[in-house]
Amino acid sequence: MPGSLPAVCEAAWPKDVGIMAVEVYVPSQYVEQAELEEFDGVGAGKYTVGLGQARMGFCSDREDISSLCLTVVQRLMEHSGLSYQSVGRLEVGTETIIDKSKSTKTVLMQLFEESGNTDVDGVDTTNACYGGTAALFNAVNWVESSSWDGRYALVVAGDIAVYATGGARPTGGAGAVAMLVGPNAPLAFERGLRGTHMRHAYDFYKPDMVSEYPVVDGKLSIQCYLSALDRCYSIYRNKIHAQWQREGLDKRCSLADFGFMVFHSPYCKLVQKSLARLMLNDFLCHPSPDTESGPFSGLEAFRDVKIEDTYFDRDVEKAFMKASSEAFENKTKASLLISNQNGNMYTPSVYGCLASVLAQHTPQQLAGQRIGVFSYGSGFAATLYSIKVTQDATPGSSLDKLVSSLCDLQARLDSRKKVSPDVFAQNMKLREETHHLANYIPQGSVEELFPGTWYLTRVDEKHRRQYARRSVSDDRPLEAGLLTSSNAAEHIPSPLKKMPRIPTATAGPEVLVISNGDH
Repeated sequence: MPGSLPAVCEAAWPKDVGIMAVEVYVPSQYVEQAELEEFDGVGAGKYTVGLGQARMGFCSDREDISSLCLTVVQRLMEHSGLSYQSVGRLEVGTETIIDKSKSTKTVLMQLFEESGNTDVDGVDTTNACYGGTAALFNAVNWVESSSWDGRYALVVAGDIAVYATGGARPTGGAGAVAMLVGPNAPLAFERGLRGTHMRHAYDFYKPDMVSEYPVVDGKLSIQCYLSALDRCYSIYRNKIHAQWQREGLDKRCSLADFGFMVFHSPYCKLVQKSLARLMLNDFLCHPSPDTESGPFSGLEAFRDVKIEDTYFDRDVEKAFMKASSEAFENKTKASLLISNQNGNMYTPSVYGCLASVLAQHTPQQLAGQRIGVFSYGSGFAATLYSIKVTQDATPGSSLDKLVSSLCDLQARLDSRKKVSPDVFAQNMKLREETHHLANYIPQGSVEELFPGTWYLTRVDEKHRRQYARRSVSDDRPLEAGLLTSSNAAEHIPSPLKKMPRIPTATAGPEVLVISNGDH
């Protein structure tokens, strides 16, 4: 039975394993969705109101999945002051495949060369937008396993989401999120509280290996997403009820038990509908809901609906979006900052939503909260799980440092360059024509990239890719070829260089590198 392991086993696990640090990377260019509506000749509001999208980030041919992940990993390591020796597992979740055999993780290992650390577990995990979550679970499970050697796990989720010309194109985007995983984390995974649902469906898939574009059945994809949400929520509630019963608590799980709720976001309007969907589930599962007052007021007409018949029921959707509007404002709206401003990042999407929540709240507002996370990947695979935020919100705590590291997220989004829809379309055409070309030198401008961004310099005649990093301090690109030691000046030496293992509570000054708050 779920959660039935003996207490002696639980006592042996590391405490509060979860996310210790987060880094987000989005491309330096974007297109306005309102301008794209006019350019595409669709009705005003189709993308901005109908989808809930304001801007869409995109990459030129100078960036690929490896460069995105190189950038976000190096930024996390520099900003956290960690040595590459302190990482014992590196997991990558992505569906942006540029090699059918060689994983993106192996490309990232070049960042570890200077440290001499090659003892790093993990490779890539792929299943549409779910790959990042699977990679994160692998990292958490490693820290809680007999394989753990005391070092951190590093998880990277990254993708370039592009579509052929047509109705799906405005749901694109690009970016990467890196997360450091270890014990005594400010964002701890609630052990045993994970509801997973997996089935077979052709709602979104990429069978053409020479194209970046997917095949999409839009209506089926929405139905799969919502049905997975229903099932995962049901399983999660059963598991938390079992935990509460063992603790002697007699209560029902509902939206009220989550301080924040974040979702995988193909587009923002689907997320708003998804929160309403959870309220529908609460309503239908309640033995005697109050339809005279409170959140279920006026919903008595929907008491006997069958949930599997409601995926495209406009009356149900409208009623429960209205009923859940306050909950959406308080629990979910803040999570859509990156999604609204940058678009769908595929595997990093739900973690961009998590970062958006952290960026827009104080440590005091976050402390002690339960954050629900729903991750969905077409094909399909889905999980709803929860994170518990540490109670320690004091200055200098691990939570305080995590929040501070993301406080400039809006400024980062605002610092990007807006381009016209025509320039955006030209970039998409260039990527389409040059995707997987050998003996190719990218044409995109390096000067348009953010300082410190890794970028593609060439693809040789054997399809081997070479990268360089734009200088952090000025406009000089740092030519690095295959990331040899010529870029050593860019690496910030870590204070943990001689002590790569996670410091214990008595490890002296090393504890200050990442403060581990109590829960």
